[in-house]
Amino acid sequence: MHEPTGRLPSAFRKLLSSQASGGLVLMAAAVLALVVANSPAAPAYFSVLKTYVLGLSVLHWINDGLMAVFFLLVGLEIKREFVDGQLSTWPRRVLPGIAAAGGMIAPALIYLAFNRDDPAALRGWAIPAATDIAFALGVLALLGPRVPVSLKIFLTALAILDDLGAVAIIAFFYTADLSLPMLGLAAVTVGILIALNRFGVVALWPYMLIGAGLWYFVHESGVHATLAGVALALTIPVRPSPGRPDAADSPLHRLEHGLQPWIAFLIVPIFGFANAGVALAGTTASSLLGPVPLGIALGLFLGKQIGVFGSALVAIKAGWADCPAGATLTQLYGVSLLCGIGFTMSLFIGLLAFPGSPELQDATKIGVLGGSVLSAILGALLLRMAPPESHVREPVPQRP
Repeated sequence: MHEPTGRLPSAFRKLLSSQASGGLVLMAAAVLALVVANSPAAPAYFSVLKTYVLGLSVLHWINDGLMAVFFLLVGLEIKREFVDGQLSTWPRRVLPGIAAAGGMIAPALIYLAFNRDDPAALRGWAIPAATDIAFALGVLALLGPRVPVSLKIFLTALAILDDLGAVAIIAFFYTADLSLPMLGLAAVTVGILIALNRFGVVALWPYMLIGAGLWYFVHESGVHATLAGVALALTIPVRPSPGRPDAADSPLHRLEHGLQPWIAFLIVPIFGFANAGVALAGTTASSLLGPVPLGIALGLFLGKQIGVFGSALVAIKAGWADCPAGATLTQLYGVSLLCGIGFTMSLFIGLLAFPGSPELQDATKIGVLGGSVLSAILGALLLRMAPPESHVREPVPQRP
């Protein structure tokens, strides 16, 4: 994936080449959490997460504080791709947009089918709708040149739109009782950030300082605090470059590059370690196959591949979009399987869906881990075995 001459690679495109190592760190953190949660160290592990610091538990600081920084990076990536990236024009948005929509609807329907009779469990309908971009791109990176660059671009664009959909879901469906005064202060703070942008302020520290206040107001308003990160990201200026966020002097470029290693190798692994730990003692086959874990696992594994590949195939056959250059439909199907990896965002939505139910949270973790692992393994195997486009030959006509 090459950048035009004179432009530095964006942090997100640079991330494609280093995603394997970041993904492996996240996988290791999740495995370590499962080991610790089922070892003699389990009481200490859960006790530390419940310890209160400055009015919030350690787990709350991780999920509302550190993950706000993760969502800041997500917001920067969304802005970049829409301003000057793979989503900057409508033709580029068609295929990943249709695939992302299908990939969110189908998993939610599968989950609802399994949990339609349980009002409490129904709140988790959005859990399998999210794709974990770190894991999915990490698997693609491990496969190296066997996967066409066009498919990596397709997955990147799809995942950005998927993240945008997840942000919208969190904002509209997982918002607590609103505090209008705090929401008003948050709106005023966003207005100040927009004014900084309009007046040409390119130093990052004013945005970060005011962004901290925005996080507090959003946290106290009832809207989930992580959305403050997205709102802050959308106000970060592209100037002084002439509308190019990839240029070295772009504030967006500088902030994105500064955040990326901390997000990939510290914040997301900490989130994974804090939230993937589930005590399996006493777990039975019936609990593993309960409606919630089964709905999530099958939503991720079956729903994602059906929704992503099915909607993309319809768009291609109908002539609305072209298949990614140099890729076969088999490879496109393999990438659709990888979209069933829903680790980080799915776990996060699960925490929002079941805030007062440790049992449902554990069921969520089991379903997310099961569906994600199955999608990753089968997707990687299919992409590894699928012949590239140059090896796919037209059938030889038979002589009469």
